[in-house]
Amino acid sequence: MAAPDRLVGRLKRRPEFLAVAGTRRKHVAPGLILQVRRHDDRQRPAPGEPPIRLGLTASRKVGNAVVRNRARRRLREAARQILPAHAAPGHDFVLVARADTAERPWTELLGDLSAALKRLGLWRDAPKSGPDDGPRSEGAGA
Repeated sequence: MAAPDRLVGRLKRRPEFLAVAGTRRKHVAPGLILQVRRHDDRQRPAPGEPPIRLGLTASRKVGNAVVRNRARRRLREAARQILPAHAAPGHDFVLVARADTAERPWTELLGDLSAALKRLGLWRDAPKSGPDDGPRSEGAGA
């Protein structure tokens, strides 16, 4: 298992997920739903924690446990590749799996996440530092 990314933290508690969903700021794509919430005084990462936090969820509508877990793994890897370099800091993100998430072609799933960030105005260009920084064509579970 890869080491956790120091630039992206995790949403762990239900109230954190509900706060993100409560803002009603989201983008729906064929492979995923991206919900976003800007940090405020009530709910923000503790000092020293990553400026971006991520939560993943997949309901039973997605499929059985095997399919749901595969969908979450694919969303986690897509977020690992795109969020640290391209997401605006100071936000909480929740990625919701859809029925097509587990079977969607990998490049299209990455495109869905990129398009969602751009549509919500949270896309930023990656700093140019090396050839390994960009999204790969193949990933976990593809």
